[in-house]
Amino acid sequence: MPPVWDPAEAPVGDVGAALLMVDARIKEIHEPEDESEDGAEAERGELNRLFVASAGAEGVQELLDGTCTLLYMFMQWLRRTHEHGDKDVIEYVVPPLVATLRMMPRSVRPQTVPTMVALVVAAGTQVSPNGWRSQYGDWTPEEMNALEATVFLVAEHINRIAGDHNFAVRMIAETLTRVETDGD
Repeated sequence: MPPVWDPAEAPVGDVGAALLMVDARIKEIHEPEDESEDGAEAERGELNRLFVASAGAEGVQELLDGTCTLLYMFMQWLRRTHEHGDKDVIEYVVPPLVATLRMMPRSVRPQTVPTMVALVVAAGTQVSPNGWRSQYGDWTPEEMNALEATVFLVAEHINRIAGDHNFAVRMIAETLTRVETDGD
């Protein structure tokens, strides 16, 4: 396996920021604020634009790498969980993911779905998703939206398995805390 595809060699990125992004989306779905709030989607879009502008290219790359690391971590949990039940993670994760992504054509462009599926398959087969993706050049804005949706959907898949809307985020947050504690 080329070094960049090896998860141990791949850049980790800003997993904390990626986790906050996923957590915010999960809370949006499960703990909606005032439903009558007009312009909330436009406001989120503007906040995302401001974040990207303030983070600069390096910050955006750190977020993308962190998001791919988060996807890898989620898929490793799913792989172990499915293998424990003698099931194939790809068989149980990819079809519902594709079906859901295809139902979101405004947020996830159809041409990005194969890339998202490949990222999930890479992560599920213990290949670095950001390392795999790096062979195709720079990320496109459409892929960034699709990546956010993909990681959110994989987290929601974990939450459904666990029967807890906060399980996926809590699992990663606890892992990050342990890593920080062990590193001190």
